[in-house]
Amino acid sequence: MFKLLKKSGNARRGILKTAHGEIQTPFFMTIGTAGAIKGLIPDEVRELGGEVILANTYHLHLRPGEEIVAKAGGLHKFMNWDGPILTDSGGYQVFSLSKIRKLKADGVEFQSHIDGKKIFLTPEKCIEIQQRLGSDIMMCLDECAPYPAERKYVEKSLELTTEWAHRCQIRNIATRAREAKFEIRNLLFGIVQGGTYPDLREKSAKQLVQIGFDGYAIGGLSVGEPAKLMYEMLDATIPHLPTDKPRYLMGVGTPENILEAVSRGIDMFDCVLPTRNARHGHLFTSAGVVRIKNEKYTEDFAPLDPECGCYTCKNYTKAYLRHLFTSNEILSLRLNTLHNVAFYQDLMKKVREAIEDDKFAEFKKKFLIHNS
Repeated sequence: MFKLLKKSGNARRGILKTAHGEIQTPFFMTIGTAGAIKGLIPDEVRELGGEVILANTYHLHLRPGEEIVAKAGGLHKFMNWDGPILTDSGGYQVFSLSKIRKLKADGVEFQSHIDGKKIFLTPEKCIEIQQRLGSDIMMCLDECAPYPAERKYVEKSLELTTEWAHRCQIRNIATRAREAKFEIRNLLFGIVQGGTYPDLREKSAKQLVQIGFDGYAIGGLSVGEPAKLMYEMLDATIPHLPTDKPRYLMGVGTPENILEAVSRGIDMFDCVLPTRNARHGHLFTSAGVVRIKNEKYTEDFAPLDPECGCYTCKNYTKAYLRHLFTSNEILSLRLNTLHNVAFYQDLMKKVREAIEDDKFAEFKKKFLIHNS
């Protein structure tokens, strides 16, 4: 289901096959947490080059519920997206909602941030929900340890993550409900944890490989640690992952982070930055980040990024984009989001082309110089 086509250094170019189509790697997933990309319709994501969308198991379980989604024919039909969908298991919410959850050996208890209702999520329940949603790429339930964290805490957390991963795989194998419908079944990825301890990262990777998954994610990074430390953890992890399976760095990140990770052999990325930053007026360009609310753009009638061919850059000036943002116009959200998503997808396209031409190192160096 994963075919490696070319390498440039350690950077990898491949194809990941799913029940709803092939994805060219390396790729970046636009976030649609609740089954929607804020500010864009699915057709626009596709037109911008996006081949896969990420949705969140925890949030969709709370609202509208997997039963409603299943009755609608699955998440693809519900949100009118015919491409692949990856669903995050809810493991990140174990980290981000730490004040309203309780960890237990058999799962995690949440207090719903919507109505306060108690919800108990087990590894088995996590798989069941994702299967009912119709996910193409499912993620194991894990615990994302905070940064910084003492070694004893991370060791205990890692034991829990490995045990949950094993239980997820057992349930997945036993209940592959969609296997008869599609030539390619839904995929399940294990998630490497281990905090910022290299030996624990190695241990986690080896334990997950022993269980056996369709792909391997690296979680628990980009949670406050310095970028240099994140790269060190990648270096400690990647050598212990199979070369014939996709590698997914979760929740990362900036264009610089992505290029550094690709150079180490990562194939998949997701992050809220393109859409969230767009709503805050932070726009990614070939010359670095533009903070469109700055007064210096009041009479700047040049396009946002002359090197970008998106609808926003072809039709509007920085002065107009600043006017929309400072006026709190809904169109500001739309145009800013459209541009940022276009920028990220175009970046990944250029990354793939650079690997194909065996010029990734040159591309990375040039990009970092222009965006420093």
